[in-house]
Amino acid sequence: MDALSLVYKHLTEWVIAPVTAQFLGIFNLNGRLGVLFLCVSYGVAYGLFRFRKRRGLSHARSFWQFLGGGRVHLHPSALLDYRYYFVRAILKVALVLPIVHLVDPYILRSGDYLAFFSNLWGERPRLGQNLGLALLYGLGVFLLKDFLHYWAHRAFHSRWLWAFHKVHHSAPVLVPATASRVHFVEKIVEKLSISLGLGLYAGCFWYACGGEIGRYTLFGVTYLIFIFNSLAANLRHSHVWLSFGPRLEHVLNSPAQHQIHHSDAPRHFNRNFGTNLSLWDWMFGTLYVTSSTPEPLCFGTGERDHRRYLTVYSLIVTPFVDTARKLLAKRPRGVAPETPWS
Repeated sequence: MDALSLVYKHLTEWVIAPVTAQFLGIFNLNGRLGVLFLCVSYGVAYGLFRFRKRRGLSHARSFWQFLGGGRVHLHPSALLDYRYYFVRAILKVALVLPIVHLVDPYILRSGDYLAFFSNLWGERPRLGQNLGLALLYGLGVFLLKDFLHYWAHRAFHSRWLWAFHKVHHSAPVLVPATASRVHFVEKIVEKLSISLGLGLYAGCFWYACGGEIGRYTLFGVTYLIFIFNSLAANLRHSHVWLSFGPRLEHVLNSPAQHQIHHSDAPRHFNRNFGTNLSLWDWMFGTLYVTSSTPEPLCFGTGERDHRRYLTVYSLIVTPFVDTARKLLAKRPRGVAPETPWS
């Protein structure tokens, strides 16, 4: 194989194929940022626009303006999010998967737990596949993943991990693609923690049932993920205020609640870490509920950080630079931290 063929092979494997798959992913249901879920979210947003326009609650002249118009969707930060969405596919192949695969052999799987419990207490009678068990298993997977996401999210708001999560919060405007503005270090931690948690859960569940139980899916997607992605999930990263009301927001995470999480106002710091459920925020004291009246919000981490996250390179490298500075520098006593997350 000559040098040119080798270059083409690696270019295809590391760049062309991942980027193509990322683009085609827009047309399937295995992620929130898909055509169907985007249409549902913007359909809900259009209903809100018409409702507020009729009651004189919105001064937007058009639906495009109601969504934020060009000042949001063509903002340099939004354009960066669109580019980074595809770069993430390359980072996944080049960095995330290789690092996860290095750790993977040391992670106990559901089969390991199943064998352990079987050797300890003996085989269980097989209950067989049925819809009730599939729904129950899917519910458990959903709750556990949401619970693990909550604590991983909180962990990345701590002093030593904040620099990596700050990449996501650095966006001064929110568009659905902002959900993909996540540093690869955070994705590695997320994948490993979920693998560990789900392995234990599946092993325990399968042992109790006497064998493997499949998840109930809708159109190839775990049914609860499909349902929650259909609840205007893409409006979480938008400038469209959609509150579920104080009562429901003790359980379900609304778009307005996540926008509060992105706010740079001190009263909103370290609130609403939940992904789909705000139940964990309620249980562990980080809940902030909203009402139908929009709160004035500014997104980002402060004006001084705005110009530090303008390129794909800065999104990837800046967290390592900031973390290294923290490790090397000793903060003088009596000096207040830069932010609540520093």
